[in-house]
Amino acid sequence: MGRRKARETALQILYQIDITGETDKREQVLQHWIQEFAVSDKTADFIRELVEGTLQNKTDIDAKLASTSHEWALDRMGNVDRNLMRLAAYEMLYSPGTPQRVTLNEAIEIAKRFGGDDSAKFINGILDKLMDESEK
Repeated sequence: MGRRKARETALQILYQIDITGETDKREQVLQHWIQEFAVSDKTADFIRELVEGTLQNKTDIDAKLASTSHEWALDRMGNVDRNLMRLAAYEMLYSPGTPQRVTLNEAIEIAKRFGGDDSAKFINGILDKLMDESEK
């Protein structure tokens, strides 16, 4: 499983936790998806890092996304878009192993697969601003 599939799996986990509110059961949710896709230990570690890092930094990430998306409150965004931006923001701001442009491009491609018709453009606009602000 490649890193994009790992990001897609992490998105599905974050989406489920966001929808159900089961943050206290995140390890069970993680294990379910890891077993469902029969991922390698290395991939499971990457998925776990993305999910745990995103959830641990969610308050800060949400504040940064809210300040970047002036016209859109987080609760008005589509669930997939919101969780994909949280995931990408975590990777851009807290996980220096991947260049920010790569993370942005990955988020756009995942949005095309899982989001709505305008998700890729919407996510590109917000994450691009977030990336510009983080580089200052």
